Amino acid sequence: MTSSHGAVGTDPIAHALENQFGLADRVVDDASLANSVARFREQGITLPTFAQLADPSTVDPSIVGDAPKNGPDARNLWRVHWYNDLAGNRVSVPDHVVLPTSLTGVASPIIVVFGDRFPMITAHKVLAAYACLAPRIVTGQFDPTRHRAIWPSTGNYARGGIAISRIMASRGVAILPAGMSQERFDWLDQWCENPKDDVIRTVGTESNVKEIYDACNELAKDPGNFVLNQFCEFGNHLGHYEVTGRALLHVFEHVRDQAGGSLRLAAFTSATGSAGTIAAGDRLKDSYGTKIVAVEALECPTMLENGFGEHNIQGIGDKHIPLIHNVMNTDVVVAVSDRSTDQLYAMFNSDDGLGYLSDRRGVPQQILATLQHFGLSAICNVLAAISTAKTLDLGPDDAIITVATDGAALYPSEYAKITARDFGNGFTNLDAAQVWGEHLANVTTAATLELTERERNRIFNLGYYTWVEQQGTPFELFEARRQQSFWRDLRRFVPVWDSMIDDFNAQVAAG
Repeated sequence: MTSSHGAVGTDPIAHALENQFGLADRVVDDASLANSVARFREQGITLPTFAQLADPSTVDPSIVGDAPKNGPDARNLWRVHWYNDLAGNRVSVPDHVVLPTSLTGVASPIIVVFGDRFPMITAHKVLAAYACLAPRIVTGQFDPTRHRAIWPSTGNYARGGIAISRIMASRGVAILPAGMSQERFDWLDQWCENPKDDVIRTVGTESNVKEIYDACNELAKDPGNFVLNQFCEFGNHLGHYEVTGRALLHVFEHVRDQAGGSLRLAAFTSATGSAGTIAAGDRLKDSYGTKIVAVEALECPTMLENGFGEHNIQGIGDKHIPLIHNVMNTDVVVAVSDRSTDQLYAMFNSDDGLGYLSDRRGVPQQILATLQHFGLSAICNVLAAISTAKTLDLGPDDAIITVATDGAALYPSEYAKITARDFGNGFTNLDAAQVWGEHLANVTTAATLELTERERNRIFNLGYYTWVEQQGTPFELFEARRQQSFWRDLRRFVPVWDSMIDDFNAQVAAG
């Protein structure tokens, strides 16, 4: 590591973190920084600190003003946090639901925090995009006057990157598989400066991430292209540790207090797409000893069985282990079938499905009303929480927390595909009974594994092929990630970046 005013020395880990993965704690290019200051001054853009996004109550709400929540307005940077309602108004506690036994079949309360309250893309991946780009701006690594920001993703991160690029006066390029939901591409067509050039569709679907990397490596040959790869950008990890971790703690403590103070935070479930969100689990474990549960698709069981495959739980499980996944701090792996997530998505978004849950299963109406905010990966996270409760023999005083990355609004085209394929173009009350019996009444634990140290090392070692052999990560850095001291040391960057953001805003205002 280096001081905020020094240069990276001969330490190969520090050198790689700064030069390959963007973890700078100093201004590395004065000219680029000056260009950014001038551009932001011209556009009237200011940046929130990570501390402010973690606790928006410290910010004057008038800074957002009349900015439309889902519009390309730079003031929406100040909404890149968990404390919004659906209209974009600030709330005192992040919006969430506590799922009851009538829906989950387990005694443990399952707390789901809603990601569709985030601005512009109605998904929390916009936070990951900000956490990757903002430090690059204030350290002078990214120059909005000459760089195109390249956002590789299977959907929401690419959309988040395009949104953040646009409102930070930069040009963004989305790279995502051609088989992702049509709604993602419709959104990109509206937001990109030039969709023909700025939306790159790679071959395949959810689990074809190697093809995305290949496209990035080709684009990176042009020095005007700046790749912000969420799978290896440690800013993604740190943003979620600081912002998402603190928000989830707040929600849990609110639910605990409402329940009389007896709950403990037993587990956190998170599907591992880029392994950004799961970093919040490190904070929960630090505070409450919470078990961290990594979730993937059963049709692509990479962590569970060194496996491979293709699936439709859009946003997770990509045939590799992300570099920013703190594997050695993970306690449980759960694999969930996309048959379950597909068919429960159909159930949660049909009148007959909701009617069945109400009339036959006694699920309260106020709970049913929240199910529209569960996208495919959200349902996956909930199923993993149910399996975790069974596997760990958790009881009514053992809370599990998770997130709904996005909502049903991003998947109407998938609903049409699912119902045509599985239910003859219509979802009936009889279908609801079948789906309940198969996917909720008997949630399996067969694909849930409590990790031993040996299992953690097995999963960790899988990352070698992607990151060292294919992507050129220094072996010393790859291995350093095996120790928790590496991850703890990373956290020092957050307050440094916050100080640099404050300095940057002061320079912008001084013009």
